[in-house]
Amino acid sequence: MKSIHPGPRRLFLHATLVVAALLCGCKPSETGPASTGANTTSGPIRIGEFASLAGSEAAFGQSSHQGTQLAIEEINKAGGVLGRQIELITEDNQSKQGESATIAKKLISRDRVVALLGEVASGRSIEAAYVCQAAGIPMVSPSSTNPKVTEIGDFIFRVCFIDKFQGELLAKFAQRTLRARKVAVLSDVSAPYSVGLAEFFTKPFLAAGGTLTAEQKYQTKDKDFRAALTAIKATEPDAIFVPGYYTEAGLIVAQARQLGLTIPIFGGDGWEAPQLIEIAGPALENTFYSTHYSPQVSSPESNAFTKAFQARYNGAIPDAMAALGYDSAKVLVDAIRRAGSTDPAKLKEALAATKDFAGVTGKTTLDAQRNATKGAVIMTVKDGKFLFVDTFMP
Repeated sequence: MKSIHPGPRRLFLHATLVVAALLCGCKPSETGPASTGANTTSGPIRIGEFASLAGSEAAFGQSSHQGTQLAIEEINKAGGVLGRQIELITEDNQSKQGESATIAKKLISRDRVVALLGEVASGRSIEAAYVCQAAGIPMVSPSSTNPKVTEIGDFIFRVCFIDKFQGELLAKFAQRTLRARKVAVLSDVSAPYSVGLAEFFTKPFLAAGGTLTAEQKYQTKDKDFRAALTAIKATEPDAIFVPGYYTEAGLIVAQARQLGLTIPIFGGDGWEAPQLIEIAGPALENTFYSTHYSPQVSSPESNAFTKAFQARYNGAIPDAMAALGYDSAKVLVDAIRRAGSTDPAKLKEALAATKDFAGVTGKTTLDAQRNATKGAVIMTVKDGKFLFVDTFMP
């Protein structure tokens, strides 16, 4: 999905300084893959995880972590991998810009992890990916959908679809299901996820004959969207596209209804959180969003995961972030098994060769760009509950 992003030039400079600090702050024998103890054959295998466990996107990070934690517990209970247990070292970036790069440095140079799992938000994944790529340590993102994440280098992977696919399916959904020919877009200019998804929606929507009546902007942590929504209302759109995160999306929907905008409002997987309903409540009627998974879509893997998740977390129903966190850990450990080693270079090659791995969110096959090709589901909210609407396949 996603996150606050300082802009390409500033991000590159920041990442460069972090990498320089990482390399200069260690002894020569502690830099690169050797610093992780990757060639050791005894003791637990250390895997790092960075997530937004606090802050504005805490719902994402907590859910993803729960899925990851469940997967590691199951793996260890079954005997681990290569005859060794997995030790998951989790760090909280508090949803803050810059923290993920610092955490990645710490996990690699001090905790000596063999790989990293994270993040949900694309901006924070991008920060850590620069560090991992420079150090030669594999990183697997569970649900960062911005294409730029894996473009950083050959040590960076993801187990979710990318925003090009998500944008195209939302354009089709708007025209074919919502019958919307005129759409207004309200996007978060501070989040690369939102900016990217808006672009990937707009191009196919216009190409299919649609019209954009307005393109309004906001920034993460904004609270009042009435001016933008009033301007949108004046253009008389058939629907409003909000490619943002659940906190702002919930407020936007609530304020839109207060202004008399009863038309459909829709978004992407950034809406996926129970807090969306807490924020917007009944205003969410006639809203829709795309995401990676729904427990309402039955499969042997999904059914088993839902049962295990509810048993582990007091009956909680898993969402897409939990499912992708679970799958990311399982895919990584499967690659360790196939590599027969925790050496980062061998692990990278095994990850790149992942094909038809049967997971909760579908079969994972990684393409040449280290992205997963998967389907998506459309969800709506009815009577305070998330309900499955439709499935879109690539």
